[in-house]
Amino acid sequence: MRQAEAGKKVGELCREMGVSSQAFYSWKRRYAGLGLSELRELRQLREENGKLKTLVADLSLDKQILQEVLSKKA
Repeated sequence: MRQAEAGKKVGELCREMGVSSQAFYSWKRRYAGLGLSELRELRQLREENGKLKTLVADLSLDKQILQEVLSKKA
């Protein structure tokens, strides 16, 4: 986005990066105006969110397995 703001053509940037212009404009809409520290924080939050989702999925699976074992014993 910085290169586009500096005057480089969007089509040229997209070819270099291997993304569609639609993806570029989607990113621009999402991340325009964010500073470097905010982007880092956003990345960290997304990583943490992914880890938490994995943890919840694992615990839900464990719970389901335990319920199945208990229902078979009863």
